[in-house]
Amino acid sequence: MAASNWSTQNIQDQQGRLVIITGATSGIGKETALTLAGKNASVIIAARNMVKGQKVVDEILKQHPKADISVRELDLTSLDSIKTFSDSILRDYKQLDVLINNAGIMMCPYSKTSDGFEVQMGTNHLGHFALTGRLIPLLMNTKNARIVVLSSIAHRFGNIDLSDINWDNRAYNTNKAYGDSKLANLYFAYELSRKLEGIKDAPIVTAAHPGWTATELQRHTGLFMFLNHFFAQDTSMGALPTLRAGFDDSVKPGDYFGPAALFETRGYPVTVKSNKKAHDTLQASELWRQSERMTGIEFSI
Repeated sequence: MAASNWSTQNIQDQQGRLVIITGATSGIGKETALTLAGKNASVIIAARNMVKGQKVVDEILKQHPKADISVRELDLTSLDSIKTFSDSILRDYKQLDVLINNAGIMMCPYSKTSDGFEVQMGTNHLGHFALTGRLIPLLMNTKNARIVVLSSIAHRFGNIDLSDINWDNRAYNTNKAYGDSKLANLYFAYELSRKLEGIKDAPIVTAAHPGWTATELQRHTGLFMFLNHFFAQDTSMGALPTLRAGFDDSVKPGDYFGPAALFETRGYPVTVKSNKKAHDTLQASELWRQSERMTGIEFSI
């Protein structure tokens, strides 16, 4: 893990390229959208709350009046919403250059999605699994396309019980459920990258984590919100691992980016290592099979 001062200045002009960012109504997603709009990308904010999404679009247009940026409704807790959103993208566009699976929830009270999934696994992993699966034909048909999956340092605390992925038979532990969902993000990124290996012009799959960044994601965790004042970096730094994973021309399939300093909590983005468990190919393969069964999505690769 070498030191690096990679920044938004390293991103080339993105004119003519389409980028979809989930959950870009606040935090690092919003910062990512702002940066890419300023680089002349066509940006679609995929948001559950259309009012908040349009507010972000309006804010970005004030800074970049000529930006090509819009918002479309996407609720990752609903397979029906994911289908409606994806169908509209497939209908309206002939290319998709970068899909950034950024949206997430963190350490919230127990609940289930409309499809019966534990809400953190359902939103953070299964929703993005279904979305990517529906959009993969468009990504496969776009030269130099890329898929970026957002994980977290918390993946280190994950240990998914595949026999009870929805927490039907265990006492709910929201911290562990969050760690499980972030480990699932890496299983997904690495397994998809393996499946695309050797296919000509296939999208590159990368992953990233923002370190300790002050965002609305922490709204359910009073301690983290308090400690943000002392330890957290701002979103302009927190978004850099995502941006490097999506737009650094030197990346390789399966690369994972995070901050360089203070145990990966802050600093400029570099390639980092996920823990040993994240590279368990048997677990990743079984999670993939369960995800296909639960979402009804099979990737057309």
